[in-house]
Amino acid sequence: MNPIIETNKLTKYYGKSRGIIDLSLTVEEGEIFGFIGPNGAGKSTTIRTLLGLIHKTSGEAKIFGLDCATQGKKILEEVGYLPSEVFYYENMKAIDLLKYSASFYAKDCEGRIKTLAEALELDLTRKIEDMSTGNKKKVGIIQGLLHSPKLIILDEPTSGLDPLMQRRFFDLIKEENAKGATVLFSSHILSEVQRICDRVAIIKEGRIIQTQRISDLQKNNYKKVSFEVGTGVTPLEPALEGVTNFDAHEQKASFLFNGNVHLLLQDLLQQTLTNIDITDPSLEEIFMHYYADSSSLEGGF
Repeated sequence: MNPIIETNKLTKYYGKSRGIIDLSLTVEEGEIFGFIGPNGAGKSTTIRTLLGLIHKTSGEAKIFGLDCATQGKKILEEVGYLPSEVFYYENMKAIDLLKYSASFYAKDCEGRIKTLAEALELDLTRKIEDMSTGNKKKVGIIQGLLHSPKLIILDEPTSGLDPLMQRRFFDLIKEENAKGATVLFSSHILSEVQRICDRVAIIKEGRIIQTQRISDLQKNNYKKVSFEVGTGVTPLEPALEGVTNFDAHEQKASFLFNGNVHLLLQDLLQQTLTNIDITDPSLEEIFMHYYADSSSLEGGF
């Protein structure tokens, strides 16, 4: 596969304040790539630098093999972007705004606008000022997809959408991906990334601290273990390396484990077990533990 997005030690400072530092990542053609971290970690700064909305301090950034700093106009012809917050001329009707947006592309987007509006249940005849936050976000989604871009960049895209519309939005993105579009999906909501992405990069304080397939993050190393002991017995933490986040309350206990499951079972069987459950942890459970200690991430999951 060909890389669609490439950065090499991309750095952005706002004066003396940190934006992003030595950020290197590659997004391959046809994948849905997650970009996760809490607010302020540097996700939006990265995206805005890629799009040429702000200027880098140093490093390199390319989209479609083109330099983001010098060839931005050519790049943007094939990029769809949905920012975390959308702002429009309030007195315009949605259809007029979208037709104006479509005029920047050398293709007929009228049918596409109608199809997307129907999928999102958006009344195109309404003025922006009369719309709810969710409907304004729908306008932004249509604006980002109306020209069938080769690369879709989404920055916290579901804020303002109700659960039903979030599901339809994800369906739309999956459909675009199936047609060949590459997607960069930035979010601090881990369940969203887990639901739709192939690979994920975790960013902390402007630096990428891990890039891995979501399936590897969840399944290949860590297990979530919970067990229960008999009445009057205190559950004990296994005396093994790889046990983290141990939490016990009355007869129940739970923890994350990275190690030999056979040895773990031998240890647990020394207790008076009445129930045990070993499952794959959610991405959020893994992320929240290791985000607090990036040195653990740097050694791999």
